[in-house]
Amino acid sequence: MIDLNHYLDPVCLDKPSIEHLSLTAGFSHNIFVNTGNKPLTDTCGFSIALIGVPDDRRSANQGAALAPDAIRESLYTFSRLPGRMKIADLGNLKPGNSFEDTLAGLRDVLLKVLDADTIPVIIGGTSALMPAIDKCLSASKRPWSLASVDSRLDFTPEKRDADSFNWINDVVYRSGSRMTHLSAIGHQTYLADQQVVNRFNRRHYNIIRIGEVRAAIHETEPLFRDADAAVFDIGAVRQSDAPGTILPSANGFYGEEICLLARYAGLSDNLKLFGLFEVNPALDNRGQSSQLAAQMLWFFLEGFSQKQYEVTSLADQQNPRFTRYHVTLTDLGSEAIFIKSNHTERWWIEIKDPKGEPHFLACSNEDYLKANRDQVPERWTSALLRFGH
Repeated sequence: MIDLNHYLDPVCLDKPSIEHLSLTAGFSHNIFVNTGNKPLTDTCGFSIALIGVPDDRRSANQGAALAPDAIRESLYTFSRLPGRMKIADLGNLKPGNSFEDTLAGLRDVLLKVLDADTIPVIIGGTSALMPAIDKCLSASKRPWSLASVDSRLDFTPEKRDADSFNWINDVVYRSGSRMTHLSAIGHQTYLADQQVVNRFNRRHYNIIRIGEVRAAIHETEPLFRDADAAVFDIGAVRQSDAPGTILPSANGFYGEEICLLARYAGLSDNLKLFGLFEVNPALDNRGQSSQLAAQMLWFFLEGFSQKQYEVTSLADQQNPRFTRYHVTLTDLGSEAIFIKSNHTERWWIEIKDPKGEPHFLACSNEDYLKANRDQVPERWTSALLRFGH
């Protein structure tokens, strides 16, 4: 078993010059901080573990290595979270002699944290760290799915070494990867290669433009609910709200919208890992982007503190927590089974794979209403194609 302190530098932050909250009302009240005086050897008993990765190699976003501590400085000034959720801040990963060493170290730390039933929250750094996440989640040999929020699709048709602009190539085509589904949320059409969009559509990935998201942002919640990992690129936010990144865009999500998406990720039953990348304090304006990134983390954690674990009970047809609705769809000549939680009002569709095993796809009330109008929900048809029907 690895010793986390061999991989991580303890947290070292100056006391804020202005403190507007009392100590008991502050974020630090419900977090254990790994310091030199109080080292943390494992994360057993903690729900969340924060891990900074101050490494911006293999990326044009030089300066992103400064992000973990800059984000912490804002996060620690916020209010405490509701409930009794236990959070550990493990500190910053020690950069390796090579970037490959950093990836290997991050993979080892993530595996150690997940083995303790703790959710790792990665504060990057850049998206070039994604191969470490893939190798960690693929180590179990079980399929996993990813929700990525970004203004661009970080994929290039040509072959080249993996970096922060083409990390999807490595995840999709690496022989040992078990990533089977991608939900790319919020790309901007004029920043995307249509051939890449077409390629992803042929794989039955969910590729959703920012306009579609903003028209019905609540429709993204099921995508996060089905994801094993959620990663956010600060470049998904408009430049006026988050200028501190190498490729800012005049358009993008508003700060409130990106925080809501982060909260959806926190509410997910299925999520095993969260990552936030590409914040560059060297390009920031009075810490604006770092503060928004900290708010995104706070809303993710707040959502996590409110989550209801329901997925494992969906197969129990006698469970009074759920109501099942059977809807006949003429075009398919078959019946769709919708399941609604009477507690959270969340919805799922029951899908059987070619072997007859049931799977439960997160959906929305709108999908159920569409089925009642004898329209086949797109979510369902896409999932059937992924299962090989």
